Amino acid sequence: MLIKSNEQLLVVLDNLLREPQGFWDGFYDQTFKKVPFFVNKPDENLVSYFEKKVIQPDKVLELGCGAGRNAIYLAKQGCSVVGVDLSDHALQWAQKRVDEADVNVDFICANIFELNLQEESFDFIYDSGCFHHIAPHRRVTYIELIHKLLKPNGYFALCSFEEHGAYGGSAISDEEVYITRSLEGGLGYTQNQLKEIFQSLEEIEIRQMIALSDEDQYFGLDGFLVGLFKKNLKRKEELMRG
Repeated sequence: MLIKSNEQLLVVLDNLLREPQGFWDGFYDQTFKKVPFFVNKPDENLVSYFEKKVIQPDKVLELGCGAGRNAIYLAKQGCSVVGVDLSDHALQWAQKRVDEADVNVDFICANIFELNLQEESFDFIYDSGCFHHIAPHRRVTYIELIHKLLKPNGYFALCSFEEHGAYGGSAISDEEVYITRSLEGGLGYTQNQLKEIFQSLEEIEIRQMIALSDEDQYFGLDGFLVGLFKKNLKRKEELMRG
C-alpha cells in the first residue's frame, strides 16, 4: 500500500500495535477471575469530583467504559451517559449491570478514534484505563478528540497507570514501543508527563489515586494517577501563540 496521508500512516501503526478486539473480549469473558477492575464500584476520584461539587455535568462520555462501573455511577448522579468500548463482551456485561441498577446508559461498541459524535456536545469526558493503552502515535489524535467533543469550559478526567505500578505501567520509551511492537500491557506515566501531554487543557489536579480496601464502597488502587482538566479556550490559544 502506498501511504498518501497522515491518517493512513496512523492506521498502519495502529495495526502494528493495537490490541485486537478479540483480546479484550477474552479478557472480559474471565468474570470468574479476581481482577480488581471487575468490581462494580466507581473510582474514588470520580466520586470526589461530585461530592466536592467540582463538576456538575449533564451530558457525559466515558472512553473505555468496560463493564460499566463508572458509567452506572454517573447515571445515578442524573447524568446522560454515553459509554464507549472496543469489546462487545464488556458491553454485554455492562448492559446487564445497568439493567440491574435500573439506570440508563447508551453504549457504543467502537474504536474511540472512529466515533461519529456531535462536536462539543459533552460537559464531561471520563477515561478510566483507556489512555494507558493508547500508543504514542495516537496521543495527539486522542487530545484532539477530547477538544473536539468537549464543550467550552467542559471537564476531562482520567485514571491511568503510574510508572512501575503494581498492576501495570511500563516505563519503556516511545521508541522502544515500536522496536518491540508492544505497549507491554499498558504504558505508565509520571505526574510531570501527564502535565505535559495535557498542557492544552487547564490543569485542576494531578495526583496519585487513593488506595482503598475491598470493604470500601469506592474503587482505589496504588499505582494509578488521576487527573482533572478543564477545556479553557484561552489556554489553548496561548499555547498556539507560543
